[in-house]
Amino acid sequence: MPEQTQLLFIHTSAPHGTINAQEGLDALLMGSAFADCTALFLGEGILQLLSEQDTSQIGQKNFSRTFGALADYGVSKIYCSEEHLDKFGLSVSDLVIDVEALGNDEIAEMIANSEAILNF
Repeated sequence: MPEQTQLLFIHTSAPHGTINAQEGLDALLMGSAFADCTALFLGEGILQLLSEQDTSQIGQKNFSRTFGALADYGVSKIYCSEEHLDKFGLSVSDLVIDVEALGNDEIAEMIANSEAILNF
């Protein structure tokens, strides 16, 4: 059996206001059926993972709980930026799923070693 392709999904969009964040999650779930996928959350993309999101006032679906299905789809490599967590005053315990926070050098290495990158 051929080795699966390595895909890096970089999530940089805020969770609401556009459909980019939801499309990124959908693409990650679909891509995991065909490739070895890694998820990296940077900038406002980290906000997609916040616990206790209330979207009732903006009339949009709260899809953050769907991130819990990533493990069921075989996506176990999930990372975020230490720097961006600090920027928003967050820690990994504030997020709906377990992620590993990485420094900028580790993120740069991950990007450099990725076979294909999709940015949402």
